[in-house]
Amino acid sequence: MKQHHVICSMSRKGNCRDDSVLERFFLSLKMERVWQRQYANLDEARRDINEYIVAFYNPVRLHSTLGYLSPAAYEARPTAKETICLSEIS
Repeated sequence: MKQHHVICSMSRKGNCRDDSVLERFFLSLKMERVWQRQYANLDEARRDINEYIVAFYNPVRLHSTLGYLSPAAYEARPTAKETICLSEIS
């Protein structure tokens, strides 16, 4: 890692939930796309995986952790703005 100037990102020992969202993404990617195909070469695999992420995973695939919205729909939803109560005393 030092040779490639990469900073290690690890948390406390035994904290297995740190990467659970990312690990779930890669599992979904493998199960729903990669293991269903046979790629002729690395470029074909890259194009297909990019297509999966851009055309399906982000805009279409529903995620339970996002309230059964796609990532694109979750990001596009308007954020709720709380009303600020101001005191009438000046």
